[in-house]
Amino acid sequence: MSILNASWMDDELRILHDAAYGFTKSEFDPKREEWEKNGLCDRDAWRQAGQAGLLCASIPEEYGGAGGNYFHEAVILDAMMRGGAAASVGGGNTVHSQIVAHYILNCGREEQKRDWLPLMATGELVGAVAMTEPGAGSDLQGIKTTAKKEGNDYIINGAKTFISNGQHAELIVLVCKTDSSKGAEGVSLIVVDSTQVESGFQRGRNLEKIGLKEADTSELFFDNVRVPQANLLGNEEGQGFYQLMQNLPQERLSIACTAATVAEMAIEETVAYVKEREAFGKSVMSFQNTRFKLAECKTEATIMRSFVNECIAEQVRSELTAEKVSMAKWWSTQKQCEIVDECLQLHGGYGYMWEYPIARFYADSRVQKIYGGTNEIMKELISRSL
Repeated sequence: MSILNASWMDDELRILHDAAYGFTKSEFDPKREEWEKNGLCDRDAWRQAGQAGLLCASIPEEYGGAGGNYFHEAVILDAMMRGGAAASVGGGNTVHSQIVAHYILNCGREEQKRDWLPLMATGELVGAVAMTEPGAGSDLQGIKTTAKKEGNDYIINGAKTFISNGQHAELIVLVCKTDSSKGAEGVSLIVVDSTQVESGFQRGRNLEKIGLKEADTSELFFDNVRVPQANLLGNEEGQGFYQLMQNLPQERLSIACTAATVAEMAIEETVAYVKEREAFGKSVMSFQNTRFKLAECKTEATIMRSFVNECIAEQVRSELTAEKVSMAKWWSTQKQCEIVDECLQLHGGYGYMWEYPIARFYADSRVQKIYGGTNEIMKELISRSL
């Protein structure tokens, strides 16, 4: 089972999947090793993705998007991962198109949407969300970054870390405190357009990670950065925490979508490998343990895909609850890691070699249980509904 077997799949979406896969395979996959060595993809790859119609698929046409919905986003994500851009533009596009663009669409004022979204759709501006700080991860109320009014501007001070797209991003949705005395009610989202900042903004290291090696993940520093008050996302301060909670479910669903695709790809790679690899004079596939392990993996991946496809449909109908998407996020990523580990084991020593896709799957999978809200946080959210 794959996303192409979903009950909501139609010919238009299949054509989109084929096009996105073909483009990614021909344009991005040949550059993957170079991007891994460099620690990030080429900046021009974003413009290429924009020209190919792969950015902001679910943003209305009046704002430069393709006018689709989350079906289109999920199909593009699956196709780009299978085409070889899982960690670079494919993974970064989840942040760019499904998260940042939707913060602006759902929370921004009309002029903000018209100024920023068309440039995101073309790849002229790359988006990032700056939540996590060196001393604040899951506890967003504990952030220290501040934005204080001065004249018609905000003066921003603070530091962020683990920021996806951090080296390339020009448009940064910054989570900060506009009133440090109010706790969650003092949190606001301010958009920092780095192309308009005169001084004080600095990109730190492109962080070296266990996996997702061709995806840039950065530290960001703000030292008296002056940003227009017009860049406050929304009409009033103190709405940031609500805006985050409103938009996090789609981010978590995208993580679950990734988990389902990676699990399927890992099984496909492993089946092909064990059919060819021989041990004790016969194929590894002929051993009962191999067949039984793969049967277990296939069953769990099929259950995962069925659940994720159902959640995608509910998201499009605006019926997906925070409780259910939390279930999808933690369970899918947990099973992703377990399935990939079993598949690597069936590769033997070759599974530990970077030249084999299963090694990349293994390295890339682990963070899935951490970002977008740790799996422990997901269980806490689910438990509150019991």
